[in-house]
Amino acid sequence: MSELSTIPTVLTVVGGNPDAYAQAVSRVEAALSSRREGLGPLAVDFFIDGGDVEPVKTALADLAVDFAIQPTANRRKGLLIADMDSTIINVECLDELADFAGVKAQVSEITERAMRGELAFEGALRERVGMLKGLGVAALQACYDERVKLNPGAETLVRTMARHGARCALVSGGFTFFTSRVAQAAGFHLNRANTLIELDGVLTGAVGDPILGKEAKLAALREETAALGLTPADALAVGDGANDLAMIEAAGLGVAYRAKPIVAAQADAKVDHTDLTTLLYFQGYKAEEFHA
Repeated sequence: MSELSTIPTVLTVVGGNPDAYAQAVSRVEAALSSRREGLGPLAVDFFIDGGDVEPVKTALADLAVDFAIQPTANRRKGLLIADMDSTIINVECLDELADFAGVKAQVSEITERAMRGELAFEGALRERVGMLKGLGVAALQACYDERVKLNPGAETLVRTMARHGARCALVSGGFTFFTSRVAQAAGFHLNRANTLIELDGVLTGAVGDPILGKEAKLAALREETAALGLTPADALAVGDGANDLAMIEAAGLGVAYRAKPIVAAQADAKVDHTDLTTLLYFQGYKAEEFHA
C-alpha cells in the first residue's frame, strides 16, 4: 500500500494479547511520527500524514496482532458482505454433513483443495454433494444444532454495522438451510446460498442451479451496493477461501479471516490473531459503539 503514503492514512492495530499489543504500539511509535487514538482495550489508530509504511508492516509481522493500513476517508462501510463457512461460523457445513453420511475424510479433502483454489468451485461442490446422496434431511437440523456456532465477534460485527445503518449480507457457497439460520442468529439482513435438492425425505445428491460461487459473490457485492446507491468502495468483504477472492479484491476493504494463503496474499488486511470485532476497529468504531 505504498501508494497511500502521500494521502492521510490510518494504521489500525488490534492485539491478540496485551504483551503483543504493547510491543506493537512501541514499534509503531518508534518507526512513525503519528497521532494516536485509542479504540478499545487492545485496539488503537495511528494517523499518518506521510512516509513509508512498509517498515511498519515488517515490524508488526512477527507479533500476535492484526492490523490494517488504509485511507482515513470512507472508513465506515455501508455494506458488509460476508462468507459463512469458517468465517462467520466455526465449521464447513458440507464437511460436517459428510460426517453424518460417513464420508467426511473424502469430502474434507476436496473442500480443502477447493478453498486453496486448486479445484474449480462448481465441480468440487457437485462432487461433494453427490457423496451425500441418500442422507436423511433430518441430518441437516442435527448438524446445525450440534456443530454450527457463530465465530467470536460475529454477532457484534453484524449487529453493530446494522445499528449504524449498514446493509449486512451473508453470501455463501454453502446451503440456504444453514445460511437462513445463521443469518437470523447473527443479524444479517439477507442471505444467498445454494440449495440442496431433496426428495421423499432424503438428499438426492444434486444441488440447484445456478451454483453460487466466486462470480455470484462478486455479483452480490455489486448488486447490493448499487441498490444502496453506493459503489464497491463502500463495501467491506470478508472471507477465507478462494471463492471469496473476487469480492474481497473488489471491496473497498477486503479482509482475509484466518484465510488460505491465496486469499491472505490479496486481501487489504488479515485477521489471524483476534476476533471478528477487529473489522469494526478497522472501520474506526470504538468499543463503546459496539452492539450485540
